[in-house]
Amino acid sequence: MRQRREVTRRQVYIRRLSTIQASVAFISVLLGFAVSGSAGALSSLLGVALAVTPNGLFIARSGVLNHQIRASQSAKRLFRAEMGKFGLTVVLFITVFLVVPPSNPAFFFCAYVAVVLTHWLAPWLMPKHRPTN
Repeated sequence: MRQRREVTRRQVYIRRLSTIQASVAFISVLLGFAVSGSAGALSSLLGVALAVTPNGLFIARSGVLNHQIRASQSAKRLFRAEMGKFGLTVVLFITVFLVVPPSNPAFFFCAYVAVVLTHWLAPWLMPKHRPTN
């Protein structure tokens, strides 16, 4: 029962984080379009996609939403998921700069950093722990 509550708490966190990331992505694409037209919007969109895709892989592979994983398995899965996230990030950066170089790298990197830094909002996104007596 306790594990299911933890999974529910994680689901709420992931939903809230995804909402904040989508908001940041939308604002960055709008700013890119307002300042530099469609080229700026495309550069921002590439940065957002490059930030969000590895996070999705991490959530899917880590098992943070599965309450049936034991602690010994959990540490291994988290490590593998983080390695996969890092590797995918490197591959995506190489692919973006070789195949579709952003026309405005400033918007690309600003959007990427803004989406990645939304994890710093985690203390405000997490539901409060309420001890039961």
